[in-house]
Amino acid sequence: MTTDPQDPPAALPTDPMAAYRQILDAWGQMLAPIAAINKDKVNPKDRRFQGPDWEHPLFDLMRQGYSVMADHLMTLADQVPTSDPADKAKLSFAMKSLVDALSPANSPFTNPVALKKAVETNGASLMSGLQHMMTDLQRGQLTHTDPHAFRLGENIAVTPGKVVYQAHLFQLIQYAPATEDVLKTPLLIFPPWINRFYILDLSPEKSFIKWCVDQGITVFIVSWKSADASFADIIWDDYIAAQMEAIDIVRDLLDVPSVHSIGYCVAGTTLAATLAVLTAKKEAAKVASATFFTAQVDFEKAGDLLNFVDDPQIRMIEGLATDGFVDGRYLAATFNLLRGNDLIWSTVSKNYLMGEPYPAFDLLHWNGDVTNLPAKWHHSYLCDLYRDNKLSQPGAMTALGVPIDLTKVKTPSFIQAGREDHIAPAESVWKMREIFAGPKTFLLAGSGHIAGVVNPPAAQKYQYWTNDEDVASFADFVAGAKETKGSWWPYWIDWLKARDDKMVKAKGARIPGKGKLPALEDAPGSYVKTR
Repeated sequence: MTTDPQDPPAALPTDPMAAYRQILDAWGQMLAPIAAINKDKVNPKDRRFQGPDWEHPLFDLMRQGYSVMADHLMTLADQVPTSDPADKAKLSFAMKSLVDALSPANSPFTNPVALKKAVETNGASLMSGLQHMMTDLQRGQLTHTDPHAFRLGENIAVTPGKVVYQAHLFQLIQYAPATEDVLKTPLLIFPPWINRFYILDLSPEKSFIKWCVDQGITVFIVSWKSADASFADIIWDDYIAAQMEAIDIVRDLLDVPSVHSIGYCVAGTTLAATLAVLTAKKEAAKVASATFFTAQVDFEKAGDLLNFVDDPQIRMIEGLATDGFVDGRYLAATFNLLRGNDLIWSTVSKNYLMGEPYPAFDLLHWNGDVTNLPAKWHHSYLCDLYRDNKLSQPGAMTALGVPIDLTKVKTPSFIQAGREDHIAPAESVWKMREIFAGPKTFLLAGSGHIAGVVNPPAAQKYQYWTNDEDVASFADFVAGAKETKGSWWPYWIDWLKARDDKMVKAKGARIPGKGKLPALEDAPGSYVKTR
């Protein structure tokens, strides 16, 4: 029996999934020979296009075509004639952002995983994703994690402690001892006010603060207040003064001559300036040691963030400021853009296109818990440090009426960088080692700006590199570095105790609220909860 060419085609199955597969099979037979020709065009490590659904010839051709187009566009950007390396970097960054946005994985019509799920769920996945998107549009911020999964003081930021001091800019938290004896010299941590302090006190298993307490250290941390209209006149001097105030409060409370200090990111940059001011005032002995987590003082090689500090963009940022502060959601969008595929487009794919529920991930919860910034401080930070790189120039900046000269800082310093840090590139962090005058230890940690710091020993993840030779450059450091598997925290605490390992009993003022400063409230305090 033959089929008349005029006969209508066979009807599609009534089952949507079967019909979808039948259509794909028809296209697959026709496109398979073409798709097989350029298999090598797609990077097999590109997570956006992994999985059996992308192997179908139709979608394989889509990812192949996208890969060819992406390479071509990036090559065009690289070949644009310009004598200014900064302009070329901006163009490459903008083109990379555009290329990331054009990925077929970002559309419900060209993402085979999203299409398949939409058919399987009769469109319910798309409706759920649309609801996620509308919620994010209303709040003006991408959601990365289940907003109801974490509660401060209940399942994150739970290390026992008390707020023992409160000022306009910050609360000071003292943590309860976990050992009978503690180091005489306490540890005072300055986290960045661009984020919440509890990145160092996530779950108990990940908490750097808890780990330090368990090692026999009296730990204090500053919890900065998110900016509001009352911060309209706050400048960098105020944060430097706040660090000096916290140092004196801890010294006086425990009746000790000095403190160990840690500065993370922008608070580390500020700590460097604080040390310079203390040095100029002949008060450098108040700080026994300074540890810097992914902090920069020379911004010549500060990475992709330099693409946001030309004059037009600074004027745009000025326009975003209202009532004297910059909404933290704008800053979050900028940092997300630095890792667009991981922090923007993966969310679009998973939570919008496929309607997947948000994961319960403490680090992503912290990442979305944004803070507002004082507009005057933010403007000067971008201009004076990132754009003009003044901090690295002796006397080019002043604070509290004192010229800042980092080359005179002799405080023993531990400088930690992240090998894959996209916010404070390791080579940029290294510059601190070339500027300070005192003894310096540099350590390169595996991973980036957050995971490179928050890497507890129990996790047995990543690695770190050290080099005891007096090397002249970051490249020389890397070339001769020794790799050690696991967390760098034990290496750091050995370094800290080598400064002074004298112990005292954990009693009296070593217990929060038992000294001359009464306990104001339980950790993590109220400032960390203000939006």
